[in-house]
Amino acid sequence: MKIFVLDTSSKAASAAVWEDGHLLADCWQNTGRTHSVTSLPMAENLLADCSRTLEEMDALAVTAGPGSFTGLRIGMAMIKGMGFALGKPCIPLSTLEGLAWNLRGWPGLICPVMDARVGQVYTALFRWENGKMHRLMDDCAIAADELREHLAEYGAEPKILVGDGAMLCYNKFEGQLENLSMAPDHLLHQRAGAMAELAASLLAEGKTVSAGELAPVYLRLPQAERELKLRQQKGE
Repeated sequence: MKIFVLDTSSKAASAAVWEDGHLLADCWQNTGRTHSVTSLPMAENLLADCSRTLEEMDALAVTAGPGSFTGLRIGMAMIKGMGFALGKPCIPLSTLEGLAWNLRGWPGLICPVMDARVGQVYTALFRWENGKMHRLMDDCAIAADELREHLAEYGAEPKILVGDGAMLCYNKFEGQLENLSMAPDHLLHQRAGAMAELAASLLAEGKTVSAGELAPVYLRLPQAERELKLRQQKGE
């Protein structure tokens, strides 16, 4: 089983190749350069370096959201184009679940959190038990204070924050929640290498879509649509 994985959902960009039960190669960078410039060369170089081709892949995986609207569209466009051209099945990945896989094996509550701006965070809750990642809360966009309330329900259970919103929430929640910690920097951001095992498990379960069916999951309206809706409401 061979899978190519791409993530462009936030500031960092990464790509990986999963082969026969293990991570064969991955590449990650957080340079701030636009994904439209870096992602395709990254993918090409990664495949060349491990002597693999897209034609060999059994499936193509990509983070579908939530995340940066522009970033998600860049990754989607790449994988949809590759999928159409090669007739490959595609695997849409939850960005938040992919972040949770950075902490695979961690004994406690795993809380991926991404800064969604306008006073909100994208978040979900997971727990690793018996060799599997278990989802405890659906992906959602909520206020940070609402997330604190959800975490408080788990009492003294260890809780770890991961994602680009982790520092924001850790500083806000510190002293208000028991056993709260933050992932170390090398595990803090989305990584295609960690998501590769998630993609492999989804492929094994037959959870793929065609390139035409692949679509981003934004969780809320784009900024332009939100502003238009607000203007329309004020005009009523």
